[in-house]
Amino acid sequence: MTESERKRFDPRRRRAARLAAVQALYEMELSGASVQRAVDGFNRRGATAELDEDGKVAADPVHMADLVRGAQARRADIDALIGNALDKGRQLPRLEAVLRAILRCGTYELVARGDIDPPVAISEWVAIAGSFFDGPEPTLVNAVLDRIAHLVRAEDLPAGAVLPVALDGEEGG
Repeated sequence: MTESERKRFDPRRRRAARLAAVQALYEMELSGASVQRAVDGFNRRGATAELDEDGKVAADPVHMADLVRGAQARRADIDALIGNALDKGRQLPRLEAVLRAILRCGTYELVARGDIDPPVAISEWVAIAGSFFDGPEPTLVNAVLDRIAHLVRAEDLPAGAVLPVALDGEEGG
């Protein structure tokens, strides 16, 4: 692996990209901004994200843009998957906007990024949720993404696997 490849797959850069993607989807939902405007704005602001444990970290701009573009392009299918994975009585439109953005990005990553193991992706999205919420939201993210992973990536999981909650897990993919 070359130095530039190692840099691109740095777990902190990937986590920063995930955090920036959530912020971009949130901004798009609230302001009606386009995908291109959100991605360009991220790049104009220096392509960094504030990670609690590491301060400002240069995000992987390719991963961030893929998450934002992919989650938006597949939004109807992603929202259907999330809606089916939510507990009875919960509806996606009634969830907080940041939580919706986390679930949409996490679902996109599970659906479209076969290069990232489902337990790694889920662990990362639970950690992102934990950076925004102190309550039960990280557990909800874990449960919903676990259900979706078992549906869309069952071949990548051991039979009967229950994916664990890991609020500060390291990424391998």
